[in-house]
Amino acid sequence: MITVTSLTRRYGDVTAVDDVSFIASPGRVTGFLGPNGAGKSTTMRMMVGLSTPTSGGATFDGVPYSELPNPGREVGVLLDASAQHVGRTGREILTIAADTMGLSRRRVEEVLELVSLTGDEGRRRVRHYSLGMRQRLGIATALLGDPRTLLLDEPANGLDPAGIRWMRDLLGDFAGRGGTVLLSSHLLHEVEVVADDLVVIGGGRIVAAGAKQD
Repeated sequence: MITVTSLTRRYGDVTAVDDVSFIASPGRVTGFLGPNGAGKSTTMRMMVGLSTPTSGGATFDGVPYSELPNPGREVGVLLDASAQHVGRTGREILTIAADTMGLSRRRVEEVLELVSLTGDEGRRRVRHYSLGMRQRLGIATALLGDPRTLLLDEPANGLDPAGIRWMRDLLGDFAGRGGTVLLSSHLLHEVEVVADDLVVIGGGRIVAAGAKQD
């Protein structure tokens, strides 16, 4: 379970995120919706300690991200698919992450297959990846530690229709096995198809939250 409590981030006189609170429950996909600039990415960065909140906090199964002993084993995170070392191959990036988490390198091959990156693509340097391939590599990194929670910021960007359908199935299966998914997007239709619950943010504040049918 993800619990966000009164997260606030101010930059001088500008309040980018204003008293944001919500819950993402296990076994469900929670869509985090809002237009570009609404505060989605800033909220998610604060949740995993990449940006310091002015006030408030977030926990994953009751524990702040900074206190998780091996966070990649608990929370899979994709915030920016372009933030990858372009001089390394996809397999190298995953291998470094696996070593950091203390995982068997066999897991690298498993997640490459899971996200449909071929052996040749895994050996290719990231600078030669399309945006869709970088998204798949980012999702592979998030899944590498077999976490209970996924935190994904705009993961459908750059995916073709087949890739979007694949991602829907992947996230639905993950939640169906009891996992917690928080999926941000500015595309209402794409989130509506896969999400069970919705949290809508605008101008840095939560404007609606609840089950999709509501």
